[in-house]
Amino acid sequence: MGCGLVSRQKEPVPLKGIEVEVEVRDHVATVTSSLRYENKEESPIEAVFVFPLPGDAAVCHFSAKIGQSEVVAEVKEKRKAHEEYDDALSSGEQAFLLEESEQSPDVFSMRVGSLPPGESASIRLKYVTELAVEADDGLRLCLPAVLNPRYQPRGSGRAQPLVASVPASLVPYTLSFSARVTSPRPISKVESNCSLEPLQYLNTEQTQATVRLGDGHKFDRDVELLVYYKDAHRPAAIVEAGEDSAEPGSLMGDPVIMLSLYPEFSASPALCGEFLFLVDRSGSMDDGGRIGSARDTLLLLLKSLPMGCYFNIFGFGDEYDQLFPASVEYSQTTMDEALEKAKTMSADLGGTEILKPLKHIYKQPCVPNQPRQLFVFTDGEVENTKKVLDLVRSNASSHRCFTFGIGEGASSALITGMAKQGGGHAQFITGTERLQPKVMQSLRVALQPAVVDISVSWVLPKGVSATPLSPPITTLFHGQRSLIYAQLTGRNSGASEGSVTVKYSMAGQPSENKLGFGLTPDKDTGLVVHRLGARTLIRSLELEQREGEQQGEAVKKKVVELSVQSGVSSAFTAFIAVNRGSGEAVRGPLLRRNVPVPMVDDWCSLKQQMLMEPEDGMWRPFIDRRHQDLNTLRCMREEFMSMGEEYEMSIGDINELGEEYQMGDINELMNCVDSLFPEEPQPQLPPPIDPLLQMITLQKATGFWTIIPELATALGKTHEDLEKSKPLQVAEDVWATLLALIWLHGFKMEAQDEWQLVAMKAVSWVRAKKVGCVTECVEAGNTLLGCKVQKEDLGL
Repeated sequence: MGCGLVSRQKEPVPLKGIEVEVEVRDHVATVTSSLRYENKEESPIEAVFVFPLPGDAAVCHFSAKIGQSEVVAEVKEKRKAHEEYDDALSSGEQAFLLEESEQSPDVFSMRVGSLPPGESASIRLKYVTELAVEADDGLRLCLPAVLNPRYQPRGSGRAQPLVASVPASLVPYTLSFSARVTSPRPISKVESNCSLEPLQYLNTEQTQATVRLGDGHKFDRDVELLVYYKDAHRPAAIVEAGEDSAEPGSLMGDPVIMLSLYPEFSASPALCGEFLFLVDRSGSMDDGGRIGSARDTLLLLLKSLPMGCYFNIFGFGDEYDQLFPASVEYSQTTMDEALEKAKTMSADLGGTEILKPLKHIYKQPCVPNQPRQLFVFTDGEVENTKKVLDLVRSNASSHRCFTFGIGEGASSALITGMAKQGGGHAQFITGTERLQPKVMQSLRVALQPAVVDISVSWVLPKGVSATPLSPPITTLFHGQRSLIYAQLTGRNSGASEGSVTVKYSMAGQPSENKLGFGLTPDKDTGLVVHRLGARTLIRSLELEQREGEQQGEAVKKKVVELSVQSGVSSAFTAFIAVNRGSGEAVRGPLLRRNVPVPMVDDWCSLKQQMLMEPEDGMWRPFIDRRHQDLNTLRCMREEFMSMGEEYEMSIGDINELGEEYQMGDINELMNCVDSLFPEEPQPQLPPPIDPLLQMITLQKATGFWTIIPELATALGKTHEDLEKSKPLQVAEDVWATLLALIWLHGFKMEAQDEWQLVAMKAVSWVRAKKVGCVTECVEAGNTLLGCKVQKEDLGL
């Protein structure tokens, strides 16, 4: 075929390459993507590209360059933008449309048409986004590359798939990525889940640096950048000047301030709470060992819970189940029962229907005096994101929600949105990262006592007032960043400074944090702060519009006005650009070319494609012999046999080998498949046992260990060794517990995040025993295990 790169459906792919440039300033990033299109066909085409963006991104620029002419898109009400686009195409003019998905704010679609034969176009897309703060103080920028097909709840009425996708190894266009980092603080390091070229510092102060993606990057993962600064927890304020051409008093005409607050307070962990663990058990969780990681994580969580709390475990897919009829008090008996259940947990519940179990959980009465903490583990591939966020928000007063996005392609809008609306914290686990450290970090946050009565007060010069753009702060956590945006209205009488004070109460004790800032606006920021402030206000208004019935249209109108004024995307607007006088009227329909996006090459993704229904009514599962195995194909057979309808279907591989079969010939078809994919027996090796998890498994719910053969094995000793070396005057369970603590401190300090809460329970248990010979026991334990741990290191 002489038309260049092609899709799985053998159609040409007009997108040839994507270049991404990132400008990081402190904890805000501006991302500019350039997409190169070329029509090598003999007829005009319309290219349609559905792709992911960060869920909290503010898209603020969209333009197209065709030859020497450039057209810059305007933000218009969505219906008007669609009408203008259709009118332009019917007149033979080139038009470009960019819009946010109605179901999820982290999915956008771009339409490029009409692109004449032999014509090229360069599309420029720009957005700004905040960098999320990781538990280790790194600032995380994610460039989503993988867009897995989103799960469509049954009965949703959508007949067409959300996106055309192919395995990452078959993506027919290239990606280049570079970033420039600038900060008032020195840059310690920049890391990534992808191969990077060495960091290049641009000055001796190390406050400016550049980094590029290494050669040979594959589209098999999202590109994740982690930026580390020295003195990361320093509060900061940026005052940005308004746009000269904008009307004074308007959002874009007035200065806007962005405050980054890191409240610091000390408090003992709460020894109560109702902990609900909601685990995704859909088919996609079977990929890459995700469900196994979830099982190990549940073990750590269950061992780390405080005595006196309550808990329950829920699994969800197409349906959901729960371990106990209602939350139960944490004890040795209930913990053991939960651990037995966790051992057999598998990814066997089908799709990813998260709305139903959430509704069920919220209907359950809360346990009195036990603050509810919801932990959600999912690979985040759902279509009805906005409905989920609305549900979490409407129940935010009764719980805190902590979320964990597992694997490539997890929806940032779902993961970060649920945590934000539920007053918790979001974490992402990609590549070979371990889930357990991040979950335990979030559990420590969840055990912080609730902060209540939060208020924000401003001290500003006479004549100046602050109009909040952010929703009211409802949660604060020690050391966790809180962002506040506000519009500064009025004329400054000459004073150069202001301040903001955040007051709150925790455990009955009032506290406050104050931040002073200069009022001299910064004019060299590209209106980044204004656009992020506008995006924050737009998202709040969109939530309000979805919840309100009578005022819904009025709020929608306000969102459209704000979106048009600020040039920032919203759910009700679209970017539209028309190249006037660019061609003759098109006769007949344009050839539509769907640009595929990379997906994780697993059964869930294949199943989503398999159930696509093309215009000709044929079901066409596409089988690529290089990337699918026999087990996957047998899953296909089960899926088709369960459909129960007489559809025509075909099967083909990359060589266009294929035949068509009626539904009744499914077994004949699969026999053909079996011959193409001969089964190779794989040796079944038992999974390796993690020594740390083995040690933690042996701990009792109240925090102690006992001298048993399994403990001796975990310590690398014999049962006789443990008994012989025990000081005479110490009880066996105390001796076993001290040995476990010494082993953790002596051999597993690099994993301290994972066992810290387990060790705290053990130390509390030892203290309660009022042991008088701790020093002698520690010395004996060091001798036995070959360690040099001090009693003070153990916290005793």
